[in-house]
Amino acid sequence: MEILACPICKNPDLDLHVFNENEKEIETGIIVCKECNRYYPIKGTIPIMLPDGLRKEEEDLEFLTSYKKNIPSNVLKNGKPFSLSD
Repeated sequence: MEILACPICKNPDLDLHVFNENEKEIETGIIVCKECNRYYPIKGTIPIMLPDGLRKEEEDLEFLTSYKKNIPSNVLKNGKPFSLSD
């Protein structure tokens, strides 16, 4: 986490929410930028930190829906680039 920054606003102040992990790695989770409220899913141990134009709305919304109980409400309602209130 120390070397990551939001690819959009370049803010290094990120929140990490872990959903599943093993002894060595985070398997599933979400990284949230505290500055611009963009979120980046972690799937299969890989943080998906793509710019907005390369993200797929259907995949992001499926991720939000699947892990709704683990994701902060501000991300569900106002997260970028897609949210469940869209």
